[in-house]
Amino acid sequence: MPKHAEQRVLRHSPQQMFDLVADVARYPEFLPWCVASRIVSRDGNVFVADLIIGFKLVREKFTSEVTLTNDRRIDVRYTKGPLRYLRNHWEFKDHPDGCLIDFYVDFEFKSAVLQQLIGVLFGEAVRRMVTAFEARADELYGSSAATQSGSLSSQTPTR
Repeated sequence: MPKHAEQRVLRHSPQQMFDLVADVARYPEFLPWCVASRIVSRDGNVFVADLIIGFKLVREKFTSEVTLTNDRRIDVRYTKGPLRYLRNHWEFKDHPDGCLIDFYVDFEFKSAVLQQLIGVLFGEAVRRMVTAFEARADELYGSSAATQSGSLSSQTPTR
């Protein structure tokens, strides 16, 4: 099953990065392969969101419950779609150079064919996704403060 864990320092504040990742409705504007998104319901710091991901001939809809905690952590609990499971979180910690982001994703498709296809592309897909969030932060909050961002540590995808 594909997994990816990464920590990265960005020269934006933890609040800015939290706000960016929590704004699921805007994902299609910048996130690769995100064709559409919508917030289905909201109750305080928890909301249900649908994402439609498209790549070549594959198009899948995912429904997840997203929990926002203290403007510092986002947990995603998969509820409906083509997956057996999804484990995903983002944490945003103070760092002398801005924000230390701790990102983790682990999932498995129900379909062996989709699992094989995504397994081949997974590493590149996650790198593009994290880079898209970084580029979006630079666009929204200014890139001059982000000139020295980079990965502190990362764990390569495993299957």
